[in-house]
Amino acid sequence: METPRYRSFAEFWPYYVSQHRARACRALHYVGTTFAISNMVAALVLAEPRFLAGAAVSGYFFAWVGHFFVEKNRPATFSYPLWSLVADFKMFGLACAGKMSAEVSRVAAGEPNHPAE
Repeated sequence: METPRYRSFAEFWPYYVSQHRARACRALHYVGTTFAISNMVAALVLAEPRFLAGAAVSGYFFAWVGHFFVEKNRPATFSYPLWSLVADFKMFGLACAGKMSAEVSRVAAGEPNHPAE
């Protein structure tokens, strides 16, 4: 299935959310994002650039497991690498705030984006 073309992050976000409906897939993303952030911090604190490779590998590994084995869809990062990265961190932030499940429901219901987003 071909990924639709989006001209803005605001247009892309509902598509991204629709590709992360399964709670288990989102949980795998959160694990990967946590490891990625930890590796980035380690790279900075220890002045070891090799941890940056660990950030990329750990972040993508868990996310892709979620897509290929849980959602059974193609990761959006293949078509939209930058927006997917931004969306991963937005999703992680919403999850930390306890708002991501509501965002999935909002997008599934076809409700418009909130003006503050």
